[in-house]
Amino acid sequence: MVPTKRTDTVGPMNKDQLRALIRDIPDYPSPGILFRDITPLLRDGDALNAVAELMSAEDPSAKLIAGIEARGFFFAAAIGVQSRRGVIPIRKKGKLPHDVHQQEYGLEYGSDVIEIHKDAAKPGETVLLVDDVLATGGTLAAAIKLIHATGAKVTSIGVLLEISALGGREKLRAEFPDLQVHSIFSV
Repeated sequence: MVPTKRTDTVGPMNKDQLRALIRDIPDYPSPGILFRDITPLLRDGDALNAVAELMSAEDPSAKLIAGIEARGFFFAAAIGVQSRRGVIPIRKKGKLPHDVHQQEYGLEYGSDVIEIHKDAAKPGETVLLVDDVLATGGTLAAAIKLIHATGAKVTSIGVLLEISALGGREKLRAEFPDLQVHSIFSV
């Protein structure tokens, strides 16, 4: 399937219908946090297809799709199948069986490490990086560095939700000024 440029309607779904499938859960996983639960959207085939089309349309020329564990895997796989492009998993430390590049990144409460196989992409290949949420940008920045460590180039990022108040887009632009960042919803 050849992706098309983003509009407010994709197939039988419009953006309002897609947003209605994202459940807001207050005080999860801790008091004061508003969690955005995408599982109702994922269980709806038309909605998942529409999100994959919207994300794919942002960078139809990228050779590969990279998804960040765990929810980014859903979108990367759906885009890969729709557009017949390969998928790169970016996993938490210790989950990949072959030689890896590692990247540590900061969290609100400490740090974590993600990994990519050293041969996940070839030098010069282009990659669309996808995930469910852009918050502070730390995980996405770490994933970009991992992809670049393979010699490939991230050409754009696609996310379902962007939490604008946390400044992730600005952080990514400061570190990677040529990178395009696209979100379907901004909250």
